Amino acid sequence: MAALPWQYVTPGIPDDLFERLPGIPMSQREIRLLLLSYLRLERDSVVWDIGAGTGTISVEAGLLCPAGQIIAVERDEEVASLIRRNCDRFQVKNVQVIEGSAPDCLPDLPLPPQRVCIEGGRSLKTIFAEVWKYLPAGGRVVATAANLENLYQLSEGFAEWQVRHVEVVQLAVNRLERQGINQVFTASDPIFVLSGEKVG
Repeated sequence: MAALPWQYVTPGIPDDLFERLPGIPMSQREIRLLLLSYLRLERDSVVWDIGAGTGTISVEAGLLCPAGQIIAVERDEEVASLIRRNCDRFQVKNVQVIEGSAPDCLPDLPLPPQRVCIEGGRSLKTIFAEVWKYLPAGGRVVATAANLENLYQLSEGFAEWQVRHVEVVQLAVNRLERQGINQVFTASDPIFVLSGEKVG
């Protein structure tokens, strides 16, 4: 019997296997692979996924960390339900979905993080400052910025809290798609990925 897509060892579940809602952001597979790589997950990692959206990072992290705990933070009730459905779809049991708005809900999360993925929020610098309080030495944070304003906020936060081993990548993905009888490359919106560690 052939393995189901979510039973493979490697990450990178095809986008079309996730349930989606119109207008709700989803980290495309290529971006997701980069985020998961920079998180440097371990089998038992505790991960905060802030602004979890469709839940793609939470699902994949849950599969990669079978002895870990993934906490998906999402402020919208309907979107939080979507994350739960995607977890059920991929039989992921170690994701806990918290309905709340970051940074206000972060002090009440059940476990402190070892890895944090910040995929959205109204004030990224404020979210980052709150995350930094709970992240232990050796913990890693990965954040995305889709516009210049968010990139500036995150860059300020990384500098102010002296994040170490910082890496910044600007990712632009072009996918081959069929349009009529032709195959053309379609560009997705470019995105910045920032990552680093807390030391000492």
